[in-house]
Amino acid sequence: MSETSGNKNWYVVRVVSGQENKIKTYIENEIARLGLEDYVDQVLVPTEKVIQIRNGKKINKEKVYFPGYIMLQANLGGEIPHIIKSITNVIGFLGEVKGGDPVPLRQSEVNRMLGKVDELTVDADASVAIPYTIGETVKVIDGPFNGFDGTIEKINEEKRKLEVMVKIFGRKTPLELSYMQVEKV
Repeated sequence: MSETSGNKNWYVVRVVSGQENKIKTYIENEIARLGLEDYVDQVLVPTEKVIQIRNGKKINKEKVYFPGYIMLQANLGGEIPHIIKSITNVIGFLGEVKGGDPVPLRQSEVNRMLGKVDELTVDADASVAIPYTIGETVKVIDGPFNGFDGTIEKINEEKRKLEVMVKIFGRKTPLELSYMQVEKV
């Protein structure tokens, strides 16, 4: 059995979106039921912690980072790929040619998905999601100006801050707010 626990790669399994955690449990149970723990080290649903503000309270939520995908660290020998593919709501492995072998992730991709991010990807990641555009109207949902509407004048991507022009007592006033302190109207 020693050869099986040696070389494990990470693979991405495509699954029905919204069912990730349920399918993770199915896979783990099936592997345990068949006594194949030597082949599969871990099944992961990459998530990120998201802070939502509801009624003025901050709520920590776990959001699935890649909806429709589960990561699997395994040695895909013998029947393992077949067993995993036959689990309910599993679509198949990512990167496989029809009828071919599942393609393992490169180490840099694994690191990025697991959050061991190197400097290069930090910059790329930070600039990806700017949920706001200049000229857009937003509502302030946090801080002393909670409830006011304003127009976005400037966006500072690096600091993830917005300059929002808010009308306060009939005068336009610029406020610097973080992305978390406003919401789209």
